[in-house]
Amino acid sequence: MAEMHSFDIVCKVEMHEVNNAVDQAKKQLAVRYDFKGSKSSITLNSDNSITLIADDEYKMQSLSDILKEKLEKRGIPLKSLNFGKAESALGGAIRQVVTFQSGIPMEKAKELVKFIKGLKLKIQAQIQEDKVRVQGQKIDDLQGIMKAIKDQNYEFAMQFVNYK
Repeated sequence: MAEMHSFDIVCKVEMHEVNNAVDQAKKQLAVRYDFKGSKSSITLNSDNSITLIADDEYKMQSLSDILKEKLEKRGIPLKSLNFGKAESALGGAIRQVVTFQSGIPMEKAKELVKFIKGLKLKIQAQIQEDKVRVQGQKIDDLQGIMKAIKDQNYEFAMQFVNYK
């Protein structure tokens, strides 16, 4: 019997890179002239969420832009960010919580498996908890699947790991 090759489609965020990006964003925040004397802050919480606090909508937009720029430079996919609703905080400030997508949601995983099976290749795709395992005998087929998935441009972040 021929050897089976496989890879996993996952959605994971490297939290140490997020920590580095938040530190860099804080440093930039400290030296920006438009944030002098404001109560604006970026905080990485113990539950791996980020809290943004700004004086007004304009500064909140600038804060989120700074954060996105630093995360992107660190290789964190922006599609994995979930920006919560901006809400009022103490002293007339605005607070927004940013969380990270972890794992592929079940309905998205089903959509992904359906797409893979629709390609009519000799490939098996199966959902395993919060990831999708793709197996096949030909490496070329697996690489074709990766390219097809990247070309689909799904609205959630994903990485290809455990390529064997």
